[in-house]
Amino acid sequence: MLDEDGYFGEKVAAGYDESAAEMFRPEAVDPAVDLLAGLAGDGRALELGVGTGRIALPLARRRIPVHGIDMSRAMVARLRAKPGGDNVEVTIGDFATTRVEGTFAVAYLVFNTINNLTTQDAQVACFENAAAHLRPGGCFVIEVGVPELRRLPPGQNAVPFHISQTQWAFDIYDVATQAMSSNYVTIVDGHAQHEYYPFRYVWPSELDLMARLAGLRLRDRWEDWERAPFTSESRKHVSVWEKPAD
Repeated sequence: MLDEDGYFGEKVAAGYDESAAEMFRPEAVDPAVDLLAGLAGDGRALELGVGTGRIALPLARRRIPVHGIDMSRAMVARLRAKPGGDNVEVTIGDFATTRVEGTFAVAYLVFNTINNLTTQDAQVACFENAAAHLRPGGCFVIEVGVPELRRLPPGQNAVPFHISQTQWAFDIYDVATQAMSSNYVTIVDGHAQHEYYPFRYVWPSELDLMARLAGLRLRDRWEDWERAPFTSESRKHVSVWEKPAD
């Protein structure tokens, strides 16, 4: 960890919305909010890793009570500074273990945030934490990419995802441990700067087992928020696990 805010401290928070601008467009946000609002119904929503409020704020504008958990005070400060930021309750802490009062109709993790938990134990704890917050019949939703190991030829462990005159970005995979990292090499004033963010990639079937351990069962899995079918060619999935009403 770089500081008490983890890997999402002031340096990252200051430019986060701009760096992820495509994910803030209505076509990326609205389908997610539609689905989550439908699952929340007349209940409350819990966002694990609420960040700068990309999903929490528009969900709150739908009159859904939203509570967020996040380790980064710097990211949450950006949420608070936005219109409606005071309408989202936030607890500072590790979303894998931090508990808040009350029960929720839906808990959710979006935009690969489950991968920020870099051990299997932490990811299992996250499912247990989400399940403990859900009311009977409530749902836990995760949006995450499918590991791109098919793009790795024998002997290669890196997959580039951005190349320009001033920046090279690539993911590094360790297929033995499921550890991965996103790496950014940026040229600033003629000098190279390297940034590194660790993750743990996870398979859909592994997530299903984590859900089962937490007492949840798979309800739906789609390729995206618009509910396109999930196939062997899908590069990400939106999965919904349900806490049995009985």
